[in-house]
Amino acid sequence: MPKLKTLLIHPDPEVRTALRDVLEDVRFIQVLGEAVSAFEAMEMLEAIPYGVFFVAVDLPGGASGIEMAQMLAGRKHKPALVFISDTEAHAYAAFELGATDYLLWPPPAGRMARTVDRLQNFKTRFREVPAPASYAADPDDPEDEREHTVQLPLPEEEQDSFLAALKSAWNQTGGRRLEIEKLAVSQDGRTILIPYDQIIFVEAFEDYSYVHTANQKFLSSHRLKNLEDRLEPHRFFRVHRKYLVNLDMVTEIASMPGSNFMLRTAGRTRIELPISRRRIAELKKVIGL
Repeated sequence: MPKLKTLLIHPDPEVRTALRDVLEDVRFIQVLGEAVSAFEAMEMLEAIPYGVFFVAVDLPGGASGIEMAQMLAGRKHKPALVFISDTEAHAYAAFELGATDYLLWPPPAGRMARTVDRLQNFKTRFREVPAPASYAADPDDPEDEREHTVQLPLPEEEQDSFLAALKSAWNQTGGRRLEIEKLAVSQDGRTILIPYDQIIFVEAFEDYSYVHTANQKFLSSHRLKNLEDRLEPHRFFRVHRKYLVNLDMVTEIASMPGSNFMLRTAGRTRIELPISRRRIAELKKVIGL
């Protein structure tokens, strides 16, 4: 019987060891790896179709377990999340994000059995890979004019040239893709569309980024470079290796000591962002100085 591949995400090795011991006897669970940070876990998920994450609420590296759940919210086939904490403070947020369970650690006697029962129920709905749509054509039915796909093996020596041709074709047609002027981010289990003109600036954060509006910031799975390519035609400018700013929100460029520059943005709370020296000349050209 296929088992749920399980990842243990916790900064304390003793907790990870205790979890391994508890889960060793659960016949439908296979512990297949450990991680300390949310970003390690997300990288491992790209390589292994995990079915369960046992994840600490508090994680090092700048992203909490709750924020990792927000990153996962947009995925169609995401793992079950069992949160581990020493306080109930984040339980509501965890369950709002679809948590399967929330364990106070160390759990009292018998409590883990309830978690296992919930994971057993989750297993009945979880699929590592979506099942293909069923299709059975009737060769004796002249009315059946649906398309048929014939699969032929591609010789290994031809695979590289085929992939290159496919990439070239994609690059030629990709420019015609429809784009709305809104950025999709995940928040509390929902997908939120943020209009470009409401974004004040974007901040790089490891392989992810924070999108800042006037009242809130959202964790995005996009790297800053990807967002720069997307937003630059919409009057966004990379003022620093860590910051991409909406020029329509800029109200002031201030000269600072040491030949440094800072820009300030609009809104009730003024935000100051540094401008790297090598970008200030280009910025002045863009704004006509």
